[in-house]
Amino acid sequence: MCAILAFIGISAASCGVYSFRNTSIPSNVKTVHVNLFGNKARYINATLAPNLTDAVVQLINNQTKLTLTEDNNADYVLNGEVTGYDVSTSGIGAAGSSGSQSAASMNRLTVTFHLLWIDNTKEGKKKDFNVSQNFDFSSNLSLSEAENSLKSDILKNVSEAIFNNVFANW
Repeated sequence: MCAILAFIGISAASCGVYSFRNTSIPSNVKTVHVNLFGNKARYINATLAPNLTDAVVQLINNQTKLTLTEDNNADYVLNGEVTGYDVSTSGIGAAGSSGSQSAASMNRLTVTFHLLWIDNTKEGKKKDFNVSQNFDFSSNLSLSEAENSLKSDILKNVSEAIFNNVFANW
């Protein structure tokens, strides 16, 4: 039994991929460059893109052994932009006591992000993907009030989705 466990341990250690906190990164990947994310949504939240850039950088620092660099020739290069920041009605409720009229009771903020991931260890292989996250809020709140209350959830959920698509989707 000990011999089987030792064999499994040696086999896993020699496969050329390391794992750290639910990430799987090839051992030849040492550096990453994250360009400042842009914002091309119709409605622009001025702080969202730079805050997302910072959140992704923090995830990389905290959950990988990669070295962040300012070099666009890093092993991995991440370029991205917010492409959607849209509010819609997500729930309808009765407006009056008679119940005959309907009004929005919940609104939904949908944040869409497009990422271009360049893997320079594979001759500049590129992968595009989109991340979309929904955040519901009371229709009694203005968009500005909702943004203030949802800010930490937006940054956490969108940055984790970006990180997971790059570093945990092997």
